[in-house]
Amino acid sequence: MPTTTPDRIDFRQLCLRAVAYILLIAALMEGVMMEAQRPIEQEFSELGFTEFTQTSLLVLATGLALYTRFRYRQLEHVMLLLAGLFGASLIREQDKWLDQFVFDGAWQALVTLLAVPLLTVVIRRRRAFVDEMASCSGTFAFGLFAAGFLTTYVFSRLFGRGELWQAMLAEGYVRVFKNAAEEVSEMFGYTLMVLAIVELLLLIRRRVKAAGGATT
Repeated sequence: MPTTTPDRIDFRQLCLRAVAYILLIAALMEGVMMEAQRPIEQEFSELGFTEFTQTSLLVLATGLALYTRFRYRQLEHVMLLLAGLFGASLIREQDKWLDQFVFDGAWQALVTLLAVPLLTVVIRRRRAFVDEMASCSGTFAFGLFAAGFLTTYVFSRLFGRGELWQAMLAEGYVRVFKNAAEEVSEMFGYTLMVLAIVELLLLIRRRVKAAGGATT
């Protein structure tokens, strides 16, 4: 009989989560479908479903990362860095409103104020950070996060390039196609990263339980 370890996920639980994650993604895509049926000038705008969902996912991811760090005190440097990443992305998503109502370039200033102290802490405690990364790099949660990170910060940027869509659509090019491709793939990446944080939280809870309930 195989030995059960905290890093392993029970098959039944894995199936239940798979169903839940599929339903979540399907629900989000239904929202995208509803947005696509709006007048073309309102599709994938700053006030649309996709942009609102991206902001909501980033708020949720930041909150979960901070909760996990302060509640369990495990993977605290990893969680601190993740909270900073999601927080910076959340600020970046509000660039239009910050530029309009605060000042031009406000989001860059806010991201800098957030990132510099967090990176300083992680760099100063880099050995602890590396050890924490090693302890979770082979987990399901890490795989989800890596997929989400690559989807959001690499794939969506390349897939949403205007010149790519101009080359594919030629004289039929309409900017909304480019916007839809970039924003929807970005939203999917954020979704994967939220699920990764959920999985990290569940992983830590399993480890704490296996260790007898100690949270530090």
